[in-house]
Amino acid sequence: MKLADVVGTVVSPICHPFFEQKRLLMCDLIDPDGTADGYLIAVDVVGAGVGERVLICDEGTSARQIFGISTGPIRSVIVGIVDEIA
Repeated sequence: MKLADVVGTVVSPICHPFFEQKRLLMCDLIDPDGTADGYLIAVDVVGAGVGERVLICDEGTSARQIFGISTGPIRSVIVGIVDEIA
């Protein structure tokens, strides 16, 4: 699991059929103290928006299980919106 801030939406006129009708979000990865630590693009399944802090599952097998498929071009999925870090 990774922590990230959503910074934008990714739009592509050409994509793999798996990604049709799915929302892709650009996420800046962060450490728990808020330090930037890279970025990734993740499929949104929880309705996150720009400016929200999210929890990302970044492992292919787990991501595919979320969608109920055994193979596919998916690795990162936003699985939660973070209210606060205590």
